[in-house]
Amino acid sequence: MSETQATSDPTGPVPDDVEVRAVVDPATVRRAPRYRAFFWTGAIVGLVLGLVLSLYLVGSPSGASLMKPGVYVTVLTAGVTLGTTLIALLVAVIADRRSLRHRSPRA
Repeated sequence: MSETQATSDPTGPVPDDVEVRAVVDPATVRRAPRYRAFFWTGAIVGLVLGLVLSLYLVGSPSGASLMKPGVYVTVLTAGVTLGTTLIALLVAVIADRRSLRHRSPRA
């Protein structure tokens, strides 16, 4: 067995907590956003907003002439959900970029 195989063994020795604390500086830990939370928040807000908006428009006097209001509700809800989800993910990316900008370069 070569030396590189011995060091790449995932079941090898695990560093102690004291060793990790000596290497990692808690003041420089990056606080990145959770993309999953941003995604689901945007999607849920989009569903609610899309349903409210489309049901309001279908119930209005101008919506009475629609032949298939269910299709209108579905398409408008899907479009609003897509838009709010993309906006939420854009906000997450901007927050991630801002968290990188405030870090000082390591010497």
